[in-house]
Amino acid sequence: MIFRLFVFLPSTAAQANIHGPPEVFVKKGSTISLTCSVNVHSTPPSSVVWLHGTKVVDFDSPRGRGGISLETEKTESGTTSRLLVTKAGLSDTGNYTCQPSNANTATVFVHVLNGEHPAAMQHGEHGAGSKLVAWSWTLTMAAFALSYR
Repeated sequence: MIFRLFVFLPSTAAQANIHGPPEVFVKKGSTISLTCSVNVHSTPPSSVVWLHGTKVVDFDSPRGRGGISLETEKTESGTTSRLLVTKAGLSDTGNYTCQPSNANTATVFVHVLNGEHPAAMQHGEHGAGSKLVAWSWTLTMAAFALSYR
């Protein structure tokens, strides 16, 4: 008699993750800084591509926009890719997607603002300004609600 035993282990799809909130606000002329981590430990991605909208971000073309750099680091703890876009212009607004060769993508929406809403700007840590705006909004609404009691 032959017995066959099949064991199915749940598999977690490898996933890219862009640090910070799903929306980032930066001031025109400043630097957009996006960091993507990939949780693939056994086989690091052979490449990580960044997209702006549907187009590959071109960081080394002499005819390109210029001021764009990409740094990808593969370590035992995973892969990290950092995209820097200096002198952000209004045309840099849009979806940015981190696309590893062997993992699901991650996307963030970058708003390049022409001087409006300075509290929503990206400062140092990704999303610190957005968190400040969220807390300010929450406290304002709480104060508003309490004033009508």
